[in-house]
Amino acid sequence: MVSRAIWKYVRISPRKLRLVADIIRGKPVTEAMAMLPLLNKRAAPILLKTLKSAVSNAINNEDLNVKEEDLFVSRLLINESFRLKRWRPISRGRAVPYAHRFSHIWIELDSMKEL
Repeated sequence: MVSRAIWKYVRISPRKLRLVADIIRGKPVTEAMAMLPLLNKRAAPILLKTLKSAVSNAINNEDLNVKEEDLFVSRLLINESFRLKRWRPISRGRAVPYAHRFSHIWIELDSMKEL
């Protein structure tokens, strides 16, 4: 693991994030950063922001002499956080519960030269 970026309490459901995460998992960083703006999913800009943070963490670390072209997404985890429980009014004066789901994103980058 060269670097890592964590974004907690993202207000989007993990299921929606995992659809996009499966596309970029294991890909080189340059390819993943080129793909994400082209995807028509709400989760794409969120993952792009987290990926840019992980790349910045790797490049700005003085102990490692790493270039952006040498990095790939080695690990990408999307976990569920808490749920905001809310009520929605429906007909006949009743109400039904629903939940706003939150997520945690973990991105770990690795260098291809180490392999």
